[in-house]
Amino acid sequence: MTPRNAPDGAAADARPRVVLGVGAGIAAYKVCELLRRLTESGHAVTVVPTEDALRFVGEPTWAALSGRPVATRVWDGVAEVPHVRIGQTADLVFVAPATADLLARAAHGLADDLLTNTLLTARCPVVFAPAMHTEMWEHPATQANVATLRARGAIVVDPASGRLTGRDTGPGRLPDPAELFEVARRVLARGAVGRDLAGRHVVVSAGGTREALDPVRFLGNRSSGLQGYALARTAVARGARVTLVAANVALPDPAGAAVVPVESAARLRDAVLAAAEDADAVVMAAAVADFRPAEYQDAKIKKVEGAGPAPIELVQNPDVLAELGARPHAGQVVVGFAAETHDVLEHGRAKLARKGCDLLVVNQVGADLTFGRPDNAAVVLGADGSAVEIPRGPKEDLADVVWDLVAARLAPPTPGERDVPGRTGP
Repeated sequence: MTPRNAPDGAAADARPRVVLGVGAGIAAYKVCELLRRLTESGHAVTVVPTEDALRFVGEPTWAALSGRPVATRVWDGVAEVPHVRIGQTADLVFVAPATADLLARAAHGLADDLLTNTLLTARCPVVFAPAMHTEMWEHPATQANVATLRARGAIVVDPASGRLTGRDTGPGRLPDPAELFEVARRVLARGAVGRDLAGRHVVVSAGGTREALDPVRFLGNRSSGLQGYALARTAVARGARVTLVAANVALPDPAGAAVVPVESAARLRDAVLAAAEDADAVVMAAAVADFRPAEYQDAKIKKVEGAGPAPIELVQNPDVLAELGARPHAGQVVVGFAAETHDVLEHGRAKLARKGCDLLVVNQVGADLTFGRPDNAAVVLGADGSAVEIPRGPKEDLADVVWDLVAARLAPPTPGERDVPGRTGP
């Protein structure tokens, strides 16, 4: 990626240019880890903290971690016009933590410090990662400011739920810095054209269901949830509101996604169908058990010396994908996944016809293939007869191709759902 509008006479720097805006919140200390990840992965980062943010983390820390001077005041280096040039030359502006005050000032176009000036001049993608107490996040004024910023083209990553300052717990926690880094990475990869899911609600299922035999044992599968989580991350980076139904996944929550943990196929079905009521797209990436034990044993099943194991009677689970495909879903795009070991395309085409979904992602699984690996390969079959081959690569890349195909099939948004045409900043 080439830098945007490099100053005259300045040496060309091929590294992506990131402006890291830091708001005055206690979560500023977590942003040090985000900065470290950005710089170590080859990004040129200019930190622009508000003056009050420096009460939480001082200027020497930001300078040491970024390896660059910290920009704090409009009047520093006036000859270089920093209040204009910093935003003009950025490839990404990422604000974390975005406090309620900072969101309000950005939404109303105020320019009372260097960071808000930078936001007004940026024509690159802008991401806000809010962090504040629950009452402040849920206040109608904050929600209106968030809606305004999103309507103008900014990506506002919903905060996580968890422990806040003091004894408070609830929505408003800054997401994990590693997950924020993934948002930044995906937004940079897509550029200013990557917000094609803005204003959309998408539902993603991930992981593998478990069907209990007794209090100790269960029937399960090898799914790690990595592909479903990649789908959730890329959807957030493309501007979507994401509900992630996660079955037995030991992964950190993707920043900005509302995660609904489940265990069994029945619980997954209930969660997916409930979330799908107002969804524009549903992507069933979870490995859902086809069968469950007919009876659950309240006590641990004991081994009887000299006797073989008692047979386990199985009954069929609900077919969640077929249920989604059979429901009236005008304008909703339904995507299924098919994990096959042999005759992959033949089985995939049969499953596509049987399930009634719009797209089916077919991949081959087996020893050292797909499950638990960071890469994947697939063929996406369409109900319209199309077939798109995705070569082996990172699961995030496969996820982006899936969302490309979904976006092309979505019904046009109603007025007010999307951002102002041609606008990419807040």
